Formats: sequence, structure tokens, C-alpha cells
Amino acid sequence: MNATNLPPGGHFIGGGWLFEGDEEASIDPATGGVIATYRKGSEALADAAVDAARRAFQTTAWAQSPRLRAKVLADLATVMRQREDELVALIIRENGKKLIDARFEVRNSFEELDFYAGVARTLYGRSLESAPDTFSFMMREPAGVAAVIVPWNAPVILLIRSLAPALAAGCTVVVKPAPQTPLSNAWVMARLAELVDLPKGVVNSVNEDGTTVGRRYVASDGVNVVSFTGSSETGKRIMAAAAPTLKRLSLELGGKAPSIVFPDADLDQVVPQLVRGGLLISGQMCIAITRVLVHASIADALADRLVAALRGAKIGSGADPVTQLAPLIDLANRDRVVALAAAAHEQGEVLLQGKACDGDLAAGAFVSPTLVRIDNPNAKLVQEEVFGPLLTLETFDNEDHAIALANNSRYGLSSSLWTRDVSRCFRVARRIESGTVWLNSHGKLIPEAETGGYKQSGIGRLHGIEAMNDFLETKHIYLEAGR
Repeated sequence: MNATNLPPGGHFIGGGWLFEGDEEASIDPATGGVIATYRKGSEALADAAVDAARRAFQTTAWAQSPRLRAKVLADLATVMRQREDELVALIIRENGKKLIDARFEVRNSFEELDFYAGVARTLYGRSLESAPDTFSFMMREPAGVAAVIVPWNAPVILLIRSLAPALAAGCTVVVKPAPQTPLSNAWVMARLAELVDLPKGVVNSVNEDGTTVGRRYVASDGVNVVSFTGSSETGKRIMAAAAPTLKRLSLELGGKAPSIVFPDADLDQVVPQLVRGGLLISGQMCIAITRVLVHASIADALADRLVAALRGAKIGSGADPVTQLAPLIDLANRDRVVALAAAAHEQGEVLLQGKACDGDLAAGAFVSPTLVRIDNPNAKLVQEEVFGPLLTLETFDNEDHAIALANNSRYGLSSSLWTRDVSRCFRVARRIESGTVWLNSHGKLIPEAETGGYKQSGIGRLHGIEAMNDFLETKHIYLEAGR
């Protein structure tokens, strides 16, 4: 993607672009070079976006036109599909992720839009006759203005998976993209601007300046719902800041995904999947495998294979189809993960030592994988999110021990287990405190199936029918029709 077809770096408010605020560079994490500049937002711009969304909600037919909403969602999927390669290239360049991850993200976005285009036309209410000629009607109505706060690690799908159900429900939306990926967000806004049927102000977006825009959205009386994806600590701060206005919250937060390998698992099949799941978006994803729990009888064999596979993982530019490990999002995160890897020997046995890459990769945010065998289940590397290619290995003696280790976490977003015993699959899955449990696979996400967290991994669900609940109100209309 060259400079001539990069998306605008401004703010999208009321159906048009505004180029106010200081300029900031969007950086390519693979090279450290500048891709383009964008404009930073402000409280005033955030308020303008909320006002535009409120006007659109109150004065256009959007909230009461499910067929219009379905058409807009389907049309957005169409215009995005027509330029798939362009969006994939932009994500690789701005986020740094490898080609297969970027392609997966973009295509999942299309599927999400298709799904909610259908759901938009099936928001049925209920009615009942509670006594002779006495009727109750339960109407499903949009909640109002929804604020969508998007992280950088999957900037398009994590925008779409909140935006699509919000629009399907009839809400209007204000977006705050991550400062690391404003151009990927602007690309989607540019496609929305092409939709002649979308009323102006239904979708608005303001770039961040530190935490100014996000804080303003959360505090605003004009915002009814906040949909946030990010760290658990930030989620807690959003909950506190939203309390004075009693906003609805949809929070998908941190994760520390355990992957349990039982002794009957086929290691030839499992090890490549562990590597793929552990290096998903270079480990910068809340559902990425970070903890490998393995039965003691096969621990050494698995460790040897896992070390060899991780050591041999191809590190390089995300644009290279053979790359298995692309750069982290920026140099600051590279240095943070390198420091954790360097100190890992204090918590366990380092089986594979990760470090910053040198040579041709030295200018980018590249880090090689780390694998640490740890006996203490309360060690920081076991308990805290790393958000990088650093995996831990723990051993268990029996099924109950495996479940106890997996559940020994404040997180409960996702997990996986590997066994040929179908009964064990279901027996263990029911006891894992996790919003998603994959059986003999990891990281499979589909629009039809809800995802979300137990414990400190979040509130509410995204994807599926349940994602609509955060964006809808139920109104009871009561009628005594008798004489």
C-alpha cells in the first residue's frame, strides 16, 4: 500500500472528515519507519462526535428501521470485500501482524457483518394477555449511543464485532481507535462514508490523544453503552468512571489462556497447534496460548518438541507468507517483553531464552520466543499477562490437578485441551472456569458463537445473539382494552 491510497488520518464526525488537532505519526513496527500521520483528538471533538450520534439517533429513521440497518451492514461487508487485499496490507504495515493473521482478521470481519445483517431483521419482542382484554407488549428497542473503544492488536475485527451488533440493534456509535492503529480504523470509516444509505452521524470516530477521548466518552451523559476490549486494569477504571452515569458496559478484558495436554494426546498434532496458538498475533492476543499444562508422564517429550518448534519458528515481516512470528506492536513493548524474558530464570527453568532480534530485524520490534518451565503456580509469569511470545510450561499428575491449575487464575477468557478421550473432553470442559473451551483446537472464533470472560476477564458477551443484549432495552407497554 503506497501513500496515495492510504485512508484519511482525520476524525470522522457527522458523515464528514475533520482534520483538527496535532499531528502524530503512525509507525510501522517492522521497520520503525513512519507510514503516515494522523490528527490527535480532544474533549471537544469527542463531544462533537457524541452530539452527532445523539442527533442521528433522535432525528433519523435509523433506530426504527431494521431493514435499513440490515442493508447498511450488508453493503459495508460488500465494499470491504471488494478491497480485501488493500485492508490486509494496511493491517500488516500498521499493526505488524503476519499475513495469515491479517487475512483471518479481515475475513472474519466480513462474516461478522453478514451475520448481524441477518440478525437486524429478527429482533422480535413478546406479547401476552395476562387477564381478559389485558395485554402486555415487550418491545426490544436500541439503548441509544454506544461508545466502542478499540485496541490495537486486532483493530478491524475488534471494531466490527462491537460495531455490527450495535448498529443491528439500532444504536448510533462513537468510536475511539487505538493510537497505534488509527489508519486501519480510518480505512473502515472511509468505507462507511461510501454508503449512501447510512444516515450522517450514525457512526463517528475520534482519534485518541493519550486517554482524553476514551475518558470523555465514558463520562459523557450522551453515551448509553460502552463496549471496550483491552486490559482488565483499564476495564476496572472504565467501570469506576461509568458508575456516576450508570452506563451499560460490555467488557472483554485480559486472558491467560491455559492449554491442557493429556497423556493420550498425539504430540505430532498438538505441538504445531501450540506453536500457532502461542504465536497468535505474536502472543499479543488475549486468547493466545500462554500456559501449557502437560501431564508429567509426557512433559519432557513435549518440552523437547516445543523448544525445537519455537526455536525454528520463522521470524520476519508479516508480509512474508512464511513468517510465523512477526514484530510486536512497538519498540516499548519489545523492550518490556525482552526484560521479562531476561528475568525469567528467577521464576523457573528457562528452556528457550527469547531476546530482541538483531541483524536485518534490529530496527523493528522483533522478539524471539521464550519457554519457561515453572513449578510454582502462583509465579508472576504464570499469573500475569505478558502480551508477547513468552510461554510457560507446568506439569500435572491427574485430571483434578490439571483443572485446579487451569482455574488458578484471576482470568477466565479462553482455554483448550488436547485428548483423544471424548468423555474427558466434555467432563473437563464443564469444570474449566472459562468463557470458551476449545477441544483439540485453539483460537477458533465464529460470528455465531458468543465469546467473553469469567472472573476478571470481562462482563457480557460479544459475537452471537447475546452480543445484542448490551445494545438493547426491553420496554413493557401495558394495555387494558376491556370496557
